[in-house]
Amino acid sequence: MKLQKLFHKPPRQWRKFLFLGLLTVLLFSVFTQKEIYLVEPELSTSDYVKNKYSSHTKELKMRINCSQIYDQEPVETGRSLELRYRNIIDLEDEDVEAMTRNCMVYHRIRRYHLKPVTLEEKNFPIAYSLVIHKSAVSIERLMRAIYSLGNVYCIHYDQKSSTAFKAAIESLAKCFNNVFIASKLESVTYAHISRLQADLNCLSDLLTSSVQWKYAINLCGQDLPLKSNFELVSELKKLNGENMLETERPSRIKKDRYLYQYTVMGTADKYYHIPIPVRTQISKEPPPHDIEMFVGSAYFVLSRAFIQYVFDSPLAINFLAWSANTFSPDEHFWATLIRVPGIPGEIPRAAPDVTALQSKTRLVKWKYKEEYLYPPCTGTYLRSVCIYGAAELRWLLKSGHWFANKFDAQVDPVIIKCLTEVIDKQQRQ
Repeated sequence: MKLQKLFHKPPRQWRKFLFLGLLTVLLFSVFTQKEIYLVEPELSTSDYVKNKYSSHTKELKMRINCSQIYDQEPVETGRSLELRYRNIIDLEDEDVEAMTRNCMVYHRIRRYHLKPVTLEEKNFPIAYSLVIHKSAVSIERLMRAIYSLGNVYCIHYDQKSSTAFKAAIESLAKCFNNVFIASKLESVTYAHISRLQADLNCLSDLLTSSVQWKYAINLCGQDLPLKSNFELVSELKKLNGENMLETERPSRIKKDRYLYQYTVMGTADKYYHIPIPVRTQISKEPPPHDIEMFVGSAYFVLSRAFIQYVFDSPLAINFLAWSANTFSPDEHFWATLIRVPGIPGEIPRAAPDVTALQSKTRLVKWKYKEEYLYPPCTGTYLRSVCIYGAAELRWLLKSGHWFANKFDAQVDPVIIKCLTEVIDKQQRQ
């Protein structure tokens, strides 16, 4: 199968590649004194930011050739790995707030005026719901990567976020006529109904927007696109009103998430280090309207007709209320509703599972699926999810997916730089 061919493990090639890369890192670490690496050297040494650094001439020696990274050239990839041993300095929330105070200047330094928009894109606007809570510069980069003049963007930040983060996001949003902050903001708890409600708040606002968008996409702050807006419009047109998301029959472990009531305790979870919903001994009633349960991801690509149904249908409204005291309801709400007979873009209940790799919505690399589904993570893992490294650039772009998660400049700034460079180039073509 095509899918198997794409994700099979190429052991010899990867062993040789990783050996040469690690050898290069070793040589650099022995002969190079530890220095800082500025993720945004032009901005970090300019008057546009609050935390200004002096010019670093050695930065020029560390400019990475993204074409060679894509081609998996061992020495260049080794140089990118060496950066992880430096003190990586990125823009702070205060820097994002400072550089967006003057919107005209901000648009110029981030080259928004050079982003081309075709007639096809103008006639097929996309709506975005961004649910975020930290790292304003990551949000700023994500916005720049997905921005198109004809689209519309709703940002929901967590009420618990820092004052500096909120100020930066508010400042960023005011620089665009088609970007706004959600009218109702939640204090979001992981795996709680508040996470799903945050998306619903944005989707409700987006439905009242004057932009007649065709599809809605939700993202978080550590996502990045794998397609340009022009390419994404072409992909969405092929759906012809259908939806794209993960929807599978639940395992026994996943069933426990909704067979019992859950409540948020005050103490932090040992694994997540934050308070999360905890299972009680109280069983839940079956879901309303004889709904058959499916599970999937919190992330989706959904048609406007589907979203409108969610807000208008008593079935959907009752199902949302029933889901309030379940664990991570955002991971069964959309996956279940898409299987309801008669819903716009319905996936029949009898249809096969749509797995994470079959859904093009969002590519996530899980540690426990490594080796037999995809090649090793070259970045690092956070709670079993890969934070991508530069060596995965080619794999990501050839995956066929539309977005990917996770990216973190503190782990690997090169993959972010090279991926956005490729997306910009694709949009200009």
